[in-house]
Parts: sequence; C-alpha cells; structure tokens
Amino acid sequence: MPKTADFIIDRLRQWGVHRIFGYPGDGILSMLGALDRADGDPELIQPRHEEMGAFMATGHAKFTGELACCLATSGGGAIHLLNGLYDAKLDHQPVVAIVGQQKRMSLGAAFQQEIDPMSLYKDVSSDFIQTCMAPVQARHLVDRACKVALTNRTVATIILPEDVAEEDAVPSPPRMHGAVFSSVGWSRSRMLPTQPELQKAADILNDAEKVAILIGAGAADASDEVVQVAELLGAGVAKTSLGRASLPDDLPYVTGPIGLLGSTASEAMMSGADTLFMIGSSFPYSEWLPKEGQCRGVEINHDGRMIGVRYPMDANLIGDSKDTLQELIPLLKRKEDRSWRKKIESEVQEWWRVLDKRAHDKADPLNPELVVHELSKRLPDNAVITTDAGSVANWWARHLRLRPGMAASLAGNLATMGPGTPYAIAAKLAHPGRPVIALVGDGVFQMNGMAEMITVKRYKDRLSKGPLIFCVFNNQDLNQVTFEQRAMGGEPKFEGTQYIPDVPYAEFAKLLGLTGIRCDDPKNIGHAWDQALAAPGPVVLEVVVDPDVAPVPPQLRMDIAKNTAKAMIKDPDRVSVATKGAKQKMHEFTESAKQAVRDLRDKDD
Repeated sequence: MPKTADFIIDRLRQWGVHRIFGYPGDGILSMLGALDRADGDPELIQPRHEEMGAFMATGHAKFTGELACCLATSGGGAIHLLNGLYDAKLDHQPVVAIVGQQKRMSLGAAFQQEIDPMSLYKDVSSDFIQTCMAPVQARHLVDRACKVALTNRTVATIILPEDVAEEDAVPSPPRMHGAVFSSVGWSRSRMLPTQPELQKAADILNDAEKVAILIGAGAADASDEVVQVAELLGAGVAKTSLGRASLPDDLPYVTGPIGLLGSTASEAMMSGADTLFMIGSSFPYSEWLPKEGQCRGVEINHDGRMIGVRYPMDANLIGDSKDTLQELIPLLKRKEDRSWRKKIESEVQEWWRVLDKRAHDKADPLNPELVVHELSKRLPDNAVITTDAGSVANWWARHLRLRPGMAASLAGNLATMGPGTPYAIAAKLAHPGRPVIALVGDGVFQMNGMAEMITVKRYKDRLSKGPLIFCVFNNQDLNQVTFEQRAMGGEPKFEGTQYIPDVPYAEFAKLLGLTGIRCDDPKNIGHAWDQALAAPGPVVLEVVVDPDVAPVPPQLRMDIAKNTAKAMIKDPDRVSVATKGAKQKMHEFTESAKQAVRDLRDKDD
C-alpha cells in the first residue's frame, strides 16, 4: 500500500513537478523513501545546504516559468529554507515548499527539533501554509498549494509530520460532510483593464511629447508589444534589473539599467520626460524616477495592490502586460515628431562609448568592467547569465549587451547574497544545452558558492553539455558595502569588516575535477573567456580585479558626493579610489562634449 509520502510525490508529478531541490533529514525519511520509489520522476537534486535548494527552486521557476519545489527536514532544515523562499516571494516566483515536522504525538513536549513552522513561515508563505494532520488532507493540500503558488506567483508551504507521511495513503476521501474532492489543473487567466481606463491611458500617451518607458520582469512576455509601443510613441525604454532580459540591448532606444546600477542614458531620459509609462515593474527608488509633478503617469501592473505606489499615476491599468498592451496599441497614434527619440538614441550611443572607455581604464591588476565588457563580445546565443549581490551586479547590469533569446536574473527585491551560483546550477539542469554563466564576487563565493562547486562535481555529467562558467571576481573586499560605507554612510573603508581572505578559486576548482582558469592581466582576459567558453565541462574562471574601481552612479547627487568626500579624508584607499572615480566621470563629460559638437554639426547640415 502506498504511503502518504508516495501519494504527495505522485501528486506533485501530476502538477508538472519533475525536479525537487532538497536535503535529507530524519524528519522527512518517508519523503526520501517515496522519492527513491519514484524512479527519478520527480528527481531529487541535493545541494550542500537547504538555503541553496530554495535558491535553486527559485532559479528553476525564473528560468523555466514552471512551478518549482523544495524540500527540507524539520527544525534546522526548515529554518535554512527561509532566505531562498523569501527570494521567491519577493520576486514573485511560484514555489511549493514541503517541510518536515515531528510526529503529532510529540508536539507540545519540547521534543528534539520541535519548532513552530506555522509561526516561522507565516510571512514568507502568507498566502498558503497548512499542516497535513491526516492522510486524507494530502490531496487537497497539494492541489491548493500548487494553485496558490501559480495564481499568486508566491510561496506555498505544506508542513508534513513524519507519522502522517508514514501512514497509508488515502487517494480519495470518504463521501461525507466535510470531505474535499480537489483536482489537478490550472490555467493562467486573462486580466484586462476596463475600456475607459485604456482610453484614458491612450489619451495621455498620445498627448505626450517626451515619453519614458520603464519595464520590469512583468514585461518579459510582452517584448514585441513594448517594441510596438516604443516605436509608436517615439519613446525610450529603461529596464530594471529584474527586467534585464525583457528587451534586447541592441535596440538603439533601449537606455539600459536605471538607478544606482543605471546608465546616464536612463538618467537623462527620466530627467527630461513629460510622461512616464511603467510596465510590469515595482522599481522602488523614487529618486531615479522623474520628480513628482514633472510627468503624467500611466502604469500597467497585474497586481492592483501595487499600482500607483512608486509614482503618482493618472491611468492605472490593472492587467497582464502583454494582453493589456495588445488592447492599448490600436488606441495609440504614431508621433511624427521624432526629436525626443533622436535625443534618446544619441544618449544611448554616448553611454556605450563611455562604457567602452571605462572598461579600458588601467587598473591594478585587472579592471572588473573589462571582464564583463570582454564577455559581452563573446556571449553565446541563448545564454543564461546570473549574478549576485555585490559590485559585480553593476557591471552585469551595465556592460552586457543582451540579445534576443537570452535570459538573465538576480535576487532583485530581496537583494540577498547567495543566489547567483545556485541559480546557474538550476538553469543548467533545466536547460542542459544552453550556455550558463554566473558572475559572482569573491565574498558571496566564499559564503556559499565554493560549497556548491561540490554539487557541480556531483552532477558534473549532466552539467557538461555546453558552457557552465562561474566567473569569480577576486578583489579581497566586500566591495559593494565598502562603497556604500563611503557614499551612503560617509564612513571610510573599515578593513575589519571589509577585507576577506585571498583564496585560490581556480585551484580549488581543479581539486574537485573541474576546470580552473585564473586571469590577472588585461591582455589575457579575452583569451581567458575563450578558454572558459570552449572548455568541455564546468569552469571556475577566477579574475583578480581592482577593488578601487568604483560603481559610480549615473548622477552624483549632492548627498552622495558629500558623504564620499567626508569618507575619503580617512579612507585607506583614498588616492586610488579618487583617481579612478574621477577618470570614470571624466569619460562622461568628454563624451557629452563630443556629442554636443556632433549634434551641432547635424543641425547645421
């Protein structure tokens, strides 16, 4: 007779879950036995830590669009899942978590590993968290968890006491009052705004002269429609970090990233716009949006709770981005005056020239911008590129010129350290034929990435079809926080918190039977990337980079400038940081002056 655990595994399979990321423990022994009897469908992927399993589940959901699942034992295992599950919740990814619990008869006795997961998970899994108190519940709990996760794009949790998991399964409840007969099945709904609100939005956009579009992850399925709207309105398009791959960077009016990680082209567009059109984004940093009162606003968001909370909006289109744009496009008029578009395209060209010059500035020993700049030239078709918290996210956001068909993500709203490496592993398992590249700092690689290279070793045969590269930026510094200390806190770099040990990452990879490549010379970085991309299996590419190359924002606001100046008085690296930072900004001024001359010549012609 199948156990309840077998029934749960089979039900998840029916829901399309064919891979579960989890770590064993005695609180889920029945689930482990059921997975063994499942003959690999679903399969268990074993990370080195439950947190990494939750990150892998989030990455699987992000790069497949599918429902994902993670599994942990009672007590510490359930606790460890939390950070990765918050990543899923905040970035709106459908993940079902199954966590073990002590036997029902021992609850309340302060038994070993007894915690209260209902209280612990009530925030991260606020939309659905239930304890399976009897085998007869398993059917509708699995069904509802999957439906809630998919519908609300969030985390749903089932707590499973081990004695319930061990009992005989009850595939169908008795026909009596209180019984629930649920089913497998779900389809995405079509959500559209009302016609009057669509017309209001069209009138605003048609009356506008200078439209700035900002897209996020919610526009990922609407790239064709965003292009149509941008062409009709003569608008430019900025992208949030989560919307990084929603539109390719080879379009001349795509201004690229926005915010602290952003471009001067995005900053110029937002500063000069008279209308803001936000699509599928909840970008939180108002200081990088137009000033209040500067613009009229139109927003598309599928979540009515979040619409109009980042900028005052005049038209609130609650609906799916793709479907809503399809309804809006016939109402829009093509703008004959293309001067705004021409200005945006000029700013974009100027920004790419600035990036090229910055990447080739001298550094000690290697400019981190050059590392990503050289990768960008070599990005294989259909590549998946992940990154992590840290200064490396700046270079990932700015220098990569993504083409159609590529995918990219990071921990956007949680901005936690840790997911870059497990995201890459999950992406490669889901898409074994696609090139996958993770750009991570040495701090996060020491935190958990090095341990996950053991996971890569374990599944090496499955991860060796095409490139899988973990590029580690070795600067012996928790670099983003170092610059935040200076720019936001007005404090000099504190070696006691910021320094991290130098580790031979490439040699560590070789110890595990992986390919390890080390580069500390700007003349060799292109060749190092060629080697890594041509390697027959997983690669750790260690690049020794200069910690004093600052992630300079597109506009030096007064508070940032004052804090940085204050910090630099006592900073141990003040001369190097000041020199390199000034050179970075000088490229902007020089290119801006050159562009002004070009514009005057064009006007005279």
